[in-house]
Amino acid sequence: MTNRGIRIAILGPESTGKTILAQSLASYYQSDWIKEIARGYIEDLGREYTYQDVEKIAKLSVEAYEKVKNDPKPIFFDTELIITKIWFEVVFGEIPEMMDHWMKEMEFDAYLLCLYDLPWQPDPVRENGGEMRKLLFYKYKTEIEKLKKPYHIVKGSGKERIKNAVNSLSELTTLPGWSETRWQDCNPEDLRQ
Repeated sequence: MTNRGIRIAILGPESTGKTILAQSLASYYQSDWIKEIARGYIEDLGREYTYQDVEKIAKLSVEAYEKVKNDPKPIFFDTELIITKIWFEVVFGEIPEMMDHWMKEMEFDAYLLCLYDLPWQPDPVRENGGEMRKLLFYKYKTEIEKLKKPYHIVKGSGKERIKNAVNSLSELTTLPGWSETRWQDCNPEDLRQ
């Protein structure tokens, strides 16, 4: 038997605050978060990514999960393999046979799905602004529902978005709800760096 802590996956289209949310929740709960694997990988690539690169990103994501899977603290994941699965589908029109196996390797207790209500902020890695954000949001939502896992849609901006996420987690898991004192203790201004 394991004392594995709660595992939360944070999903959403590009530029919906997933990283800030993962950092904020980890700080709020005095825990840890796992960075998005794809962003760093693609930034360091120095060329256009390929199908094989996205396969590598999927494998690295599973490895990152494996390293913390038995940690007793809650862990917040800035994206997970649902996003990678949809990436394969949208960009390449095919999904690797191993995708279902990889997804089973990563067991999440709940999902937070970030709404596309934050302004689009382009950067060299982002490719899916405009209407594509809505399409991807609904594709992610459909995939979470297929897994029959608990989830909430997170909306709002700044502190309101984080508060909504915390209160969602208190409904979905055993994590406590919002506390203004806990928020002040987690140094939220440091999370904007």
